[in-house]
Order: sequence, then structure tokens, then C-alpha cells
Amino acid sequence: MEIEDAAWTTALPEAEALARAAAEATLASEGAVGEGVTLLLTDDEAVRDLNARFRQQDKPTNVLSFPALPNPDRSLGDVALAYGVCAREAREQDKPLAHHLQHLVAHGVLHLLGYDHMSDAEAAEMEALERVVLAGLGVPDPYLAGEGDHDRPPSVA
Repeated sequence: MEIEDAAWTTALPEAEALARAAAEATLASEGAVGEGVTLLLTDDEAVRDLNARFRQQDKPTNVLSFPALPNPDRSLGDVALAYGVCAREAREQDKPLAHHLQHLVAHGVLHLLGYDHMSDAEAAEMEALERVVLAGLGVPDPYLAGEGDHDRPPSVA
């Protein structure tokens, strides 16, 4: 876990614990206990740079997932979140930043576990998994009318 942008902990002092809890719950829900994930809470500029370099999209986004090649450390990969985009989305969706953070971490970890949302069927499966993980964390359904992450976060392969 790395927090590059202090805005995360200024706005949400428990950001690290919330992100870890969401990642661990997501891994456990898929029987991937013991698998590693690196979480990066950073700023919009860092995520914009990653998005431009790896997805040829020169703009910030809320979350990016970077799957790792098979390795002896059992690391699944990295998940990076942009504070400004995430905070703005939480305000626009009228939800606590803590809930949005945990949703996006779960979403990013599911990408590392091989899930995607390129088709409606894939999206429905992924959203159902997110709902289960989030419910276990006490986070309301992020896909209720007016609540959801309707611009589903991208994954980077």
C-alpha cells in the first residue's frame, strides 16, 4: 500500500485501512487469500500519466488495474486510484468518499482476478460480485439509481 497524495488521508484519515479491507474482502470472496495486491492512492496527474502511457488516453480516470505476470510472490498486480477524480465522483453521486474508495478498490481487484465489463453479461457478473463484497463491508449498493459508477472504471491489461 502506498499513499502518494496526502489529499487521501486529509479527506479520509482511514483511507489506508478502508482500501486494505476492500482488497482483502474481494480476494477472500474469490478464494484468493494469500494473493498480493499493491494499492496506490495517488493524484489525478499520476493516474493521467499512467492512463496515457498504458491506455493511450491522456486524461485522469478513477481507477486503473495493472495485472502482474505470474510470479513466485503471488502478486496479482497493482491498483491505482486518483484522488481528485474519486472525490469528485463521490460528491456527484452524493455518497461518502469512503464508500466510493472501497467500491473502486473492489472493482480494481476484481479486474486483477480476471473479471471485466466489456459486455453487458460481464458487467452484470462483475457488479454482482462488487455488491456482495461491499455489503460485507457495510457499503450500500453502488449501482442503485443515481448511485452507480456508470462509467465503469477501465482495466489495463
